[in-house]
Amino acid sequence: MIACAPDPVTDRTRTDAVVEDVLDILLRHRRAPRDEPAPEPSAFDPQRAQIRAAVTAGTPLRLVLPAFPCKSPNPAKVLGRLPDAGERLSLHHLDRVRAEIAAVHEPGARVLVCSDGHVFADLIGVPDGHVDDYGAALRELAAAERLPGFEFFDLSVAYPDRSHSERRALLDRLWAPSVEQLRERCRADPSERALYLGIVRFLVEDAGDHEGSRAALQRRSRERGYRVVARSNAWSALVADRFPDGVRLSIHPHPAGSSKLGVRLVPADDAWMTPWHSCAVRGRDGTWSLQRADRARRSGALVSRAGRPDHVASGRPGTGWSP
Repeated sequence: MIACAPDPVTDRTRTDAVVEDVLDILLRHRRAPRDEPAPEPSAFDPQRAQIRAAVTAGTPLRLVLPAFPCKSPNPAKVLGRLPDAGERLSLHHLDRVRAEIAAVHEPGARVLVCSDGHVFADLIGVPDGHVDDYGAALRELAAAERLPGFEFFDLSVAYPDRSHSERRALLDRLWAPSVEQLRERCRADPSERALYLGIVRFLVEDAGDHEGSRAALQRRSRERGYRVVARSNAWSALVADRFPDGVRLSIHPHPAGSSKLGVRLVPADDAWMTPWHSCAVRGRDGTWSLQRADRARRSGALVSRAGRPDHVASGRPGTGWSP
């Protein structure tokens, strides 16, 4: 019997189909800017190329997500310093996305969490020790929940054998844009300005130890906002350099055509709300959402898990989703 040679046309067609299936899964979970017009299919060609590389090579697709830094230092927003139901729900949601991809791309996918807590710790008023505790607890949570599809990367892995302040200085020197460059970008690009203003808002809300006037706090937050954006850009550039073949995800909405796909972790009324700036709330019907902790506790009961505050059980019907 003469063996038939592989048909390159058939192989290419099969690869194309898998690439589109994987992309469709990611787009179903995409967090788009509000009022975005329907994007052209070609807008996601950068992601297609990254997916195609993994499909062609027969390797797991790596999903790269800078996130899970540390809890907000404002106790009115969160239940504590360590991961809780918000992070647990988020990890499970990302794991479901990974499982959906594995159903159409046999090697599956892995989620690389690029924790950026040490990147911003000095600017947001969180001790590096608290960031370390949060990161260790997040890894323990993934292991306890039997979620093996996660990998973790942070500044201490990027630049080992240095102090946290030395790592931040090196990140600034090698990768960060100047404040003037950022000011110009904010003037020219509405999405850049929206990101900057969102960060300024977080800095104002999280400054629980500020003793001066509101106006002084606003000024300080605006100045620090540019430094936070600069660090964010620097971390993004470092991650892209280290993991060029991964599909970049983001907790923030990004327009079609961007190199990043926004992804929502847990539903919230506020598009900027994350599990580390809020607490998880379980509605009377079992669905979940995110709220500020002080607001949630006024209408619900605190629930603990393993001896730590975990979430709030609301007496009201939920408005989120069922995991």
